[in-house]
Amino acid sequence: MIEIALIDSILSFAIPGKNCRGRVVRLGPALDDILAAHDYPSVIRDILSEAVCLTAMLGALLKDENSQLTLQAQTEAGVISLLACDYKDGALRGYVEFDRERLASQPVEPSLMALFGKGYLAITFDQPEPRGRNQGIVPLEGASLAEAVQNYFLQSEQIPTLIRVAIDETDGKIVAGGLLVQHLPEGEEGRERLHTKLDHPEWEHVEIMGSSVKAAELTDPALALQEILWRLFSESDEVRLLSGKSCVKGCRCNEDHIRDVIARFPKEDKADMVDDEGNIGIDCAFCSKKFIITGASLNN
Repeated sequence: MIEIALIDSILSFAIPGKNCRGRVVRLGPALDDILAAHDYPSVIRDILSEAVCLTAMLGALLKDENSQLTLQAQTEAGVISLLACDYKDGALRGYVEFDRERLASQPVEPSLMALFGKGYLAITFDQPEPRGRNQGIVPLEGASLAEAVQNYFLQSEQIPTLIRVAIDETDGKIVAGGLLVQHLPEGEEGRERLHTKLDHPEWEHVEIMGSSVKAAELTDPALALQEILWRLFSESDEVRLLSGKSCVKGCRCNEDHIRDVIARFPKEDKADMVDDEGNIGIDCAFCSKKFIITGASLNN
């Protein structure tokens, strides 16, 4: 029996009779830890919560250990200049760089276009060889990031995909929940696809059922993830639970890693980084930790 926590968990499932697979996720304390690194306004907090939830679902599509999924939005003339999230073996992190003055001029609920301006979404799968790295880039279009990611699978992967994400804030605590379902006909898995039909009757049925999920179901910390799947699909289809995984905030910055990175720079570049006391100061954008690399360690 698969043991799944009510929160900070990802549940993988299959609907064999309809040749579909998917992920359902709910994030709470791990998401709070990510958001706490910066004093984000509510609008930015919500968009980052959505992005981290999407990153968790996409990252869970990776099967090999040490694989990484990176979701990054880069923009022009928007409130947000950079959004970056990644997932590796259940560890999540995310960061947003934005212009507070531009945000203040926006309505209470700005559109995706207002937040990102002219931009694109890059989704990068880094996997061990022979798969290696694969990246898809799509315009940041639609009503939400979830819709933009849905477009990624349709345009770049030609995979029929349904994505739903919901955010709820109660008593200062944020919960994000998401559902991702994909049609993989004839036993094909993930990225190893031969063909697809967007209007396949099997997929139309699952898409209708999945679209009926309620935001309150995705974000209810007392509702088991598997219960959501039973409610959506089990009346007409068998739902098979495949695996569960816990999620944590997982910034990978540490002094050894930073020294490693600095050591790769030419001596001239390192000299430009050094302050008056002979040290290099590094700030991690993801977790706001500050590292001081002393002069003695820069001579290597």
